[in-house]
Amino acid sequence: MPSLATGIETARPQVTAELMARTGLDEGILTDLVHRFYAKVRADAILGPIFKARISDWGLHLQRMVAFWSSVALLTGRYHGAPMPAHATLPVTQAHFERWLVLFRETANSVCPPEGAALVIERAERIARSLHMAVEDFAHREGRMPMLR
Repeated sequence: MPSLATGIETARPQVTAELMARTGLDEGILTDLVHRFYAKVRADAILGPIFKARISDWGLHLQRMVAFWSSVALLTGRYHGAPMPAHATLPVTQAHFERWLVLFRETANSVCPPEGAALVIERAERIARSLHMAVEDFAHREGRMPMLR
């Protein structure tokens, strides 16, 4: 009997192809999105310093982020990592996540076809909420802030 994982792996290329057809997204567009977005982030007065303090190899980071967005938007399974632990300890607030989303929405709307922009923006909003909760939970456990939820 084939395992569930084997069935998922077998269906993945078809699911990815269907998403690409429906959204107009592909690896080239996602690469452009990631590179343009992080160029804005690096130049941003609010977010730039946070990233500069933590990322020394931008080539590697951009590769990881393209794989991440390929997995998130097209379900390719290219990303293998754990974003929550990497972000939970960041010194960021809701305002940082809101700024991140402003830049992401601008970039997605300028780079992606409308259906693709809608998809990646919806996913980015969900990711920002999850990461913000992880940051808040970590800060609370460390005694740096009260829980506001």
